[in-house]
Amino acid sequence: MPDADPDAPSDGPAGTPAEAPRAGTRTPIRSFVLRAGRMGPGQQRALAELGPRFVLPFQPRPLDLDATFGRHAPRVLEIGCGMGDATAKVAAAMPDTDFIGIEVHAPGVGALLRRIGEQGLSNLRIVQHDAVEVLAQMIPPQSLAGVHLWFPDPWHKKRHHKRRLVQPGFVDLLVSRLTPGGTLHCATDWQPYAEQMLDVLSAAPGLRNTAAGFAPRPARRPLTKFEQRGLELGHGVWDLVFSASTPAPPCTP
Repeated sequence: MPDADPDAPSDGPAGTPAEAPRAGTRTPIRSFVLRAGRMGPGQQRALAELGPRFVLPFQPRPLDLDATFGRHAPRVLEIGCGMGDATAKVAAAMPDTDFIGIEVHAPGVGALLRRIGEQGLSNLRIVQHDAVEVLAQMIPPQSLAGVHLWFPDPWHKKRHHKRRLVQPGFVDLLVSRLTPGGTLHCATDWQPYAEQMLDVLSAAPGLRNTAAGFAPRPARRPLTKFEQRGLELGHGVWDLVFSASTPAPPCTP
């Protein structure tokens, strides 16, 4: 789970999904609930000054990634950046790789933009939209060298498990966006979700586990303050690193 940003006031009460259902339509199941979080002044300033350059508007057509970043390079997608600490650290450590972060909450977008400005990161872009729709409509097939899904909401209650991102259909979509040999790296601090992830990913066509079960934490994934506190209290963290073993056909949800 992401660390809190010092500039951000505490979140308000839970909100509702981004789209209100129209009469006679079926509301899609979302893996997130928008919260009425307020943005601090530093986040607001970063959004105003850096948003036009680094935030990509959602569009229902594939991105030209070379034009977006002004170069040809490996691309990694992160789903759920939180307040952006880990995202910025990885982008700074890998300047020859381009990163696209997906985050639905405005305070998180503002916090990550602050980090982009403070660290002078040019290899990072943000999309503030639902990850399923971004993957299905904006990310071209076989265009990603990696996908990071670190500490997604585990939706603890059994009746909410259908909201978990790691489901067979979503994994098929992810695999179709990976290049052959591209990696899908998931991490969670909730053991039942870790076990579900392992079952779903192990059964997915076109994916190969790079470890015998769960993987050691790769050095490229920063250890967050939240995670460090949990480890000191004896809490577990489970990493899963899978490789796209064969090209997957284009997939839409």
